[in-house]
Amino acid sequence: MNEEHLENGPPGPHVDQARIARAVREILLAVGEDPDREGLRETPDRVARMYAELFGGLHVDPKRHLQKFFSQRYDEIVLVRDIAFNSVCEHHLLPFLGKAHIGYMPNGRVIGLSKLARVVDEVARRPQVQEQMTQQIAELLESELDTKGVAVVVEATHTCMTIRGVRKPGSLCVTSAMKGRFRTNPASRAEVMQLIYGDRR
Repeated sequence: MNEEHLENGPPGPHVDQARIARAVREILLAVGEDPDREGLRETPDRVARMYAELFGGLHVDPKRHLQKFFSQRYDEIVLVRDIAFNSVCEHHLLPFLGKAHIGYMPNGRVIGLSKLARVVDEVARRPQVQEQMTQQIAELLESELDTKGVAVVVEATHTCMTIRGVRKPGSLCVTSAMKGRFRTNPASRAEVMQLIYGDRR
């Protein structure tokens, strides 16, 4: 194992990749494998690099993507749906993956649409539960954009449920976080949900 490369090489400058690699080697030994056989010899290093990538969101602040906005006299819903993401469940460190739908009602300023996808990407790249991810995205948008309302809906398949335990492939977890007008006004909430799902049912 080349620990010097792991400690100094990209990605994940704040992740101790050498320590992860040592731990993965121990896991292989614990399950009865031979970490020195040809097929597994480089696996600890690969897993270390993978975790540095999957958990890179722990070491960045996604709110930086919401600092640049544009003044705009527009007060209807802005919606970006089907933002693909991959995250990791903190209970079993197995992936959950799916789509996020983000809608907001501007209060005099709008954000570049790609910034919403960047926020989802960075919030997703950390160990967490889906409920936490959904809430965090909504709170970021509400606080940084001073919106009249924010709606975040996240749909995901959890491999901790599909490949182990109850093993129910095809199951989908849906979570939502509503802020401002989308929480207090049933008509606004119904409108944004119609925009997300209306042509799919």
